[in-house]
Amino acid sequence: MRRESRFVIVGLGLLGGAYARALRKAGYSRVAAIDLSQEALDFALREGYIAEGLTEGFGPLLEQADYLIFSLYPTALIQWVETYGAHLRPGCLCTDVCGVKEGLVQRVQQLLPAGVEFIASHPMAGKELSGVQNAQLVDFAPANFLITPTERNTPEGLAFARQLAAVLGFAHVRVLSPAEHDRMIGYVSQLTHAIAVSLMCAPGAESFAAYTGDSFRDLTRIARINDKMWAELFLWNRENLAEEIDGFAARLEQLKGFLQAGDRAGLEAMFRASTAARAAFDLKEKEG
Repeated sequence: MRRESRFVIVGLGLLGGAYARALRKAGYSRVAAIDLSQEALDFALREGYIAEGLTEGFGPLLEQADYLIFSLYPTALIQWVETYGAHLRPGCLCTDVCGVKEGLVQRVQQLLPAGVEFIASHPMAGKELSGVQNAQLVDFAPANFLITPTERNTPEGLAFARQLAAVLGFAHVRVLSPAEHDRMIGYVSQLTHAIAVSLMCAPGAESFAAYTGDSFRDLTRIARINDKMWAELFLWNRENLAEEIDGFAARLEQLKGFLQAGDRAGLEAMFRASTAARAAFDLKEKEG
């Protein structure tokens, strides 16, 4: 990734804006964005996140792109590639920020013209807020960067994804298949959002602020959710997420059974197991 390379970001939301901001801070001056919102582009231009922004007539810009970053919902990404992908020149390397991969990665790779490579990735650095105006809140340093290559990808494509992660400031890079990604995301991301949403959909949940402590606030922070994006992500990964909900429900039923039976030993054993698992989790996180 040369400093004079031209980056084009398609979709200037929270993560698209955060990518643009980080690339410019790293010295990449030729960062452009495509978005339907002129307001979003104007904000990014004022803040210095991008050097150029277009809402239409971006064919010539795409023809000059060295690197393309898709910051779109999965369905919109496929539709965009179907409509505009032919403008990309051979040698252009593309990636994305999508939270699901199965069915998406393969379809985009099939649609792109010969010589244009799509190496999928997922920055695990989202926020409960959205929009480019909140891009400065995103911190890539402690987050994981997931790369999901297929047999269509080249060593050059994988090297680009790794270098992009380093430039953006990610401390941890992981490589896994699209299927492995979606199984893992179903648990560590989508299930946690489903639990937070369910907690806040309880009758009278809005009144709990007068009584709650940090535990409830921490558990429900992500219940403030982008409805359109997360509904799409849940539905794209419905089988994995449904399986994880079943597993979570079974563990909750086990805990409920200990309660109903007055089984203190059972509860304590479950608590010890969760404490040990969390300690191991914390150790692995420190080790990177």
